[in-house]
Amino acid sequence: MVMEKEKMMEEERGIVVAVDESEESMYALSWCLRNLLSQNTKGSTTTLVLLYVKPPLPVYSSLDATGYLFAGDVLASMEKYTNNLVNSVMKRAEAVYRDFNTNIKVEKKVGSGDAKDVICIAVERLGVDMLVMGSHDYGFFKRALLGSVSDHCAKHVKCPLVVVKRPKYV
Repeated sequence: MVMEKEKMMEEERGIVVAVDESEESMYALSWCLRNLLSQNTKGSTTTLVLLYVKPPLPVYSSLDATGYLFAGDVLASMEKYTNNLVNSVMKRAEAVYRDFNTNIKVEKKVGSGDAKDVICIAVERLGVDMLVMGSHDYGFFKRALLGSVSDHCAKHVKCPLVVVKRPKYV
């Protein structure tokens, strides 16, 4: 009976934080650590999933505009660039969570494609309890033209979503 109570009290939860090159996403990660994970209760296990979405490589025909064959090294260079970008973002994120004294498990996941779709699919597949994202704070016109990843996720994810707006003075 005592063993069952202990198991019931032990709670597992998962939080996905969408990270990218922006200061807004690093601020959202920092906010999550300060406000959601610093109060990590004893006996509770939290997994923090850092999710980066690489944009899809542009689709080109085998011929460029001048009619010459596209060299494989151009595509390899583009892939190398995106991999370097992933490593850079994850190192920045690591520097943010390393400064916090929380005892959490951190996983790094990288997807590729349209960010709004990849984030929603990842959240569903991972079965996490919460999604945290930064807000780029686009104005009405820019948001209307580009769309909003957080708006899309708010409509499609089945878990709570926290959109963190970075203060202007930070």
